[in-house]
Amino acid sequence: MRTGRPLLAAAALAVVTTAAAYVFGPGAGTSPAASKKKTAVAAAPVEACKTAARYPKRQLRGVWIATTTNLDWPSKPGLSPDRQRAEYVKILDAAAKRNLNAVFVQVRPASDALYKSSLEPWTQYLTGKAGKDPGWDPLPFLIDEAHKRGMEFHAWFNPYRASYGGDPAQLPAGHPARRHPDWTVKYGGRLYYNPGLPAVRDHVTKVITDVVSRYDVDGVHFDDYFYPYPEAGQKFDDSAAFAKYGDGKKLAAWRRDNVNTLVAQVDKAVHGTKDYVKFGISPFGIWRNKSDDPTGSDTSGMSAYDSIYADARAWIKSGTVDYVLPQLYWPRGHKLADYETLAAWWSNEVKGTDVQLYIGEGLYRVGTKDDRSWTKPGELAAQIGVNRDHKQVKGDVYFSATNLLANPLGAVDRVAKAYYARPALLPLFKARGGAAPAPPAGVKAAGSQVSWTPSQGARAYAVYEVPKSGKDCHGTDARNLVAIVTSPSFAAKSEGTYLITALDRLQHESKAVKVTVEAV
Repeated sequence: MRTGRPLLAAAALAVVTTAAAYVFGPGAGTSPAASKKKTAVAAAPVEACKTAARYPKRQLRGVWIATTTNLDWPSKPGLSPDRQRAEYVKILDAAAKRNLNAVFVQVRPASDALYKSSLEPWTQYLTGKAGKDPGWDPLPFLIDEAHKRGMEFHAWFNPYRASYGGDPAQLPAGHPARRHPDWTVKYGGRLYYNPGLPAVRDHVTKVITDVVSRYDVDGVHFDDYFYPYPEAGQKFDDSAAFAKYGDGKKLAAWRRDNVNTLVAQVDKAVHGTKDYVKFGISPFGIWRNKSDDPTGSDTSGMSAYDSIYADARAWIKSGTVDYVLPQLYWPRGHKLADYETLAAWWSNEVKGTDVQLYIGEGLYRVGTKDDRSWTKPGELAAQIGVNRDHKQVKGDVYFSATNLLANPLGAVDRVAKAYYARPALLPLFKARGGAAPAPPAGVKAAGSQVSWTPSQGARAYAVYEVPKSGKDCHGTDARNLVAIVTSPSFAAKSEGTYLITALDRLQHESKAVKVTVEAV
């Protein structure tokens, strides 16, 4: 549960050299013999290259940045805008150093806004007081800084949490839950919006559409909160809504239908506003256990399907999400929820579909003593190795940013060295459109500085170093990918031949243009 950290007990029961460039990876090369400067469009001999599994060409590598309870950012309420900006940049630089290429930033923790909104009040986590204007709109800055580093920005929303308190009268004037107390259900001392009400679904959709229309986000992201996690001895009282809208269904099926309806509604709204924006969900790691459903996973933890009415299989089958990002926050060999078992189960679920699979990694658990496996520095890296064994797994996302900075047991650097030694392009989504820009034009080298004319429609450029011997495999994998830059230039670290390609916002890639650097 992402209030202070994700709920897991139920189941147990490269530094940026400029604002626009990543550091070159290892093996960037040494000085070859000088040769005549020239540029040319280069075709990739893909057929001659065997893919190097260690260097995937395309892979999403992300980190969650939680704002609720000031978990990751800002570190505490009431900081000056300059301090808030500096803290955020520190997180992004730590991510860029490890060749991560996506951030998932919580912009709506509990029916509040980390951005200027006419629909919901300012979040308390900026100033310390709900509804208080912080004096600036953080969201454009948060997005721009991610884009400067070649990272996607996914706006993370919690759809149903209305308030951490249980009294609507304590909310700021104009808060939707205060204006519409009939939308809410008090449960576990908190207020939740009732998923069974069409007005609630419409409001949530309107909030998300507003952000997508006004800000340059790359994705819309839901976490694992749907109906609230079970509280012993308490009942989620949605009986009136069930009586009115149940339509003869059983309660559990009706609740799942309510969530599925919202997911489909948001999917349609997001893509109807900006087709290229991705929509994905990070469900609890267990869909159902085999003991309850023979097609479920061989696990014994809490079931998202039965306990919080989140049916990820339905979203995958209906195609109402672009990606799923299950939270697999258990170690390998866990008795109730084995990581390897779950990675295999989710891989099988997306097989043959257009829905991409990323895995949510429990970085925050590394170094803790709640399971002996987490005291081992190599456990996290071993889990990424498991991911690589499944071709359906297109990326890894880490919870959360505070732990990325802390690098417990050196686990983050171990993962980066073993698996992220090179940058990676983002996975492509055919359904989201886009097209490769024209190749860079006017590419020239002046000493170590290479520059070119910006390509229309390009948001970034990939830089490859042609090996001095052997095959040019830039079209096959990332073994020769040394940088992804967002300005039309880069500083070569060594003499040699380089290939430059242009990337659109979805990272469709143009043909390569060759340039020779004679002096560094």
